[in-house]
Amino acid sequence: MNLRAYIQDRLGTRKILLMTHVIVGYPSLDVNWRMLEAMERAGVDLVELQMPFSEPIADGPVFAHANQEALKQGLSTEQYFDFMARATRKFGFPHLMMGYYNTVFQLTHRTFCERLSGAGGAGFIVPDLPIEEYHDLAPLSEASSLTPVALFTPTNTDARLAEIGRHGRGFIYGVARRGVTGRRTDLKAGIDALAARYRAATDLPLGLGFGIAGGDDVRQLHGSCEIAIVGSALLERWENGGKAAYSDFLQELQTARY
Repeated sequence: MNLRAYIQDRLGTRKILLMTHVIVGYPSLDVNWRMLEAMERAGVDLVELQMPFSEPIADGPVFAHANQEALKQGLSTEQYFDFMARATRKFGFPHLMMGYYNTVFQLTHRTFCERLSGAGGAGFIVPDLPIEEYHDLAPLSEASSLTPVALFTPTNTDARLAEIGRHGRGFIYGVARRGVTGRRTDLKAGIDALAARYRAATDLPLGLGFGIAGGDDVRQLHGSCEIAIVGSALLERWENGGKAAYSDFLQELQTARY
């Protein structure tokens, strides 16, 4: 799938796109399915399906707990890919695998690409894999029509951002602040300057995530990036208020795109 073209096309009818997040297996696969149904009703543009891992180093407490619980319940790699295959057949938005490199390594690069492509995935986000360590994963991804999404972080130097940007495909995932997922980000504290640094390093569409917690945050990002990425705040809504609160929050985020 040409993710870059898809993003540009969607931007013809909204000011910003919305990418959301599901940790497969938490609270359960049945709940995950209801989450995706709510996302489809809200017109979500892209979805990350996270493959649980025992040491999710980029994730804050909400996601770290969810990863542990999914593994405790026995979520396997086979179940993950089966779930993704069902989801990509049912829902029209692109699905991205999000996970950590240990899983990719254990499968081998070739098998990982074959399994992800076979399940209908559009690409993957592996935050702990430096671009220098991709090796044959890059050509194998291209051969499987998968987009490897690179990350920019606030601690990257301008030279490092430029180097990552040269390897970027589809879009860039811009981390909105230092630290891990979950804690709310003060978007008034330098986000425009940070986005400008990121933009100088790539001509790809830019997403911003980590701490995007509501419709006002999404509106604040208009003009700064092409994709607002919301994860922990959504899962917290389900944990605290169930399906109704989750769906209401998705509608709030959906409205904020225009």
